[in-house]
Amino acid sequence: MLVLLGIAVLVAGFLLRFNPLPVILTAALVTGVAGGLSLTETLAAFGKAFNDNRYISIVWLVLPVIGLLERSGLQEQARALIAKMARVTAGRLLLAYFVARQVTAALGQTKLGGHPQMVRPLVAPMAEAAAETHHGDLPDATRFRIRAHAAAADNIALFFGEDIFIAIASILLIKGFLEQNGIILQPLELSVWAIPTAVVALLVHGTRLLLLDRRIAREVRIDEGPGGIVEVTEARP
Repeated sequence: MLVLLGIAVLVAGFLLRFNPLPVILTAALVTGVAGGLSLTETLAAFGKAFNDNRYISIVWLVLPVIGLLERSGLQEQARALIAKMARVTAGRLLLAYFVARQVTAALGQTKLGGHPQMVRPLVAPMAEAAAETHHGDLPDATRFRIRAHAAAADNIALFFGEDIFIAIASILLIKGFLEQNGIILQPLELSVWAIPTAVVALLVHGTRLLLLDRRIAREVRIDEGPGGIVEVTEARP
């Protein structure tokens, strides 16, 4: 049971809002030591995993690049671009991203989107800017709702789109399990059954995203203030 201390470290670190990277590293070290490894052996296990899976180094390259782009005004440029498109709304933008994410995931390109490289620096700020173009300044609750919908669009599109790709891990896992029980199927025979589910997910969540614009309009009431100043307040139920 001592190895579960790593989970406690994770929970405590996230509740206290510490930097996720040192929290995860500390949790891994605690788990290793609690599992009977010395500190040196735990670090050696990290090094071996890194050496055996060299593609992990790509993460350490991508994250600093995204940080530098954000510091150089990536979000501001994304907001300015969307602000010039009057017909783009938050719901329509997120629906377009949902479709693109689901299609690329169905083709096996699951790494083309994601929270750190797409949602946080680009999709969420662009959706907020689209809402601001139509409604002016937004209450914090509305901003958080748009960000949550941006994250959900990425999650749901990936979840229901990736199973269409025949070489995805979940399809191969199902194929292996069925073979162990005497049922021989090809990956394509399994993946085609993910298509109806993906279509339903698109219809259901696409409707939710289109209704998001109406919800934003209800939450944000724009009134003409004294002297022609536009005031934005939260609508009371």
